[in-house]
Amino acid sequence: MPVPITSRSTSEHHYPCESCGADLRFAPGQDQLVCDYCGHQQTIPQALGRGASGLREIDLATGLAARLPEAEMESHRTAKCPNCAAEIAFQGANHASECPFCATPVVVDTGLTRLIKPQGLVPFTLTEAEARKAVGQWLGSLWFAPNGLVQYARRGRKMTGIYAPFWTFDADTHSSYSGERGDAYYVSRQVQVRVNGKMQTRTKQERRIRWSPASGRVARVFDDVLIYASRSLPPAYLHALQPWDLSVLTAYRPDYLAGFEAEGYTVELAQGHAEGRAEMAKVIASDVRRDIGGDEQRIHSIDTAFSEETFKHILLPIWTAAYKYRNKSYRFVVNAQTGEVRGDRPWSAWKIAFAVLAAAVVIGLGIWIGNLQQY
Repeated sequence: MPVPITSRSTSEHHYPCESCGADLRFAPGQDQLVCDYCGHQQTIPQALGRGASGLREIDLATGLAARLPEAEMESHRTAKCPNCAAEIAFQGANHASECPFCATPVVVDTGLTRLIKPQGLVPFTLTEAEARKAVGQWLGSLWFAPNGLVQYARRGRKMTGIYAPFWTFDADTHSSYSGERGDAYYVSRQVQVRVNGKMQTRTKQERRIRWSPASGRVARVFDDVLIYASRSLPPAYLHALQPWDLSVLTAYRPDYLAGFEAEGYTVELAQGHAEGRAEMAKVIASDVRRDIGGDEQRIHSIDTAFSEETFKHILLPIWTAAYKYRNKSYRFVVNAQTGEVRGDRPWSAWKIAFAVLAAAVVIGLGIWIGNLQQY
């Protein structure tokens, strides 16, 4: 069993190899720590207890009031990227690094940042080699991507494994609403149309809506509404990386962070809660429309009561790489659980020009053949 060496001032954790004493790292797809120097493997304690059922939810009101017990907090040495504002938590003796999201050099701040401790995480499943292969395949599937960038990404710098911060929110909701139900009906109308140069009268079916008042109540229980707790990745990236299988969430242990970086949250709990409620509101509105029924619906008001609200702070695994190719930066991220890829869209001017030229040749050839057929 690996015994962590912990620094009280920074909450840093090192896991020395039982065989040679070097630092261990977590092995993706396994419940083990691996030594890169001698190959020794050590099992993570309590790794068999994985699964989301054992994770404890935290009362939301207590968290929003900043009354969490000391055991729910931890300190990190962090640095904020001056380019994309990512908050990088440093591990071990590192004092300088590159931002894993944009390759900008960052240096550790002098002080400590107090953050809510993660309750759970999804361990890495894909290895760095598998993530690199996924990026290469994604780039290769893109039309007009520069060949040089594809080759550079496949054989270039190593990707960085980073745990991204998320909030999850639970709530019981009961909503009362008022609106209108629209039922479609059709009426016949005579219209004049021109057929072969002559005007003719035709019968046209015109759709109309009959509106009637509607009101009622809907209820829904929300479980693990997922909100990204940072701004370093654009929303489109996060959407492309979905879905995440949160059923494999395991209780947080620093062992799983060995060999990886972790991004501290920059979206505070209150803001995350507001975004979580906005996501719930979209689902509730869909429930209301379904409850109103009919062919169309108008919603005038929805009044929702929230109860049993809880939250968790969790970490989800991402492989990321930021490449500089011909003085341009390209960023790629891979869902380290499923292999989904999203990145900056590169374009090859030569390929686009060649495609335009080829299209012009085809069109010109078609016109030439058409002209020949007229004679």
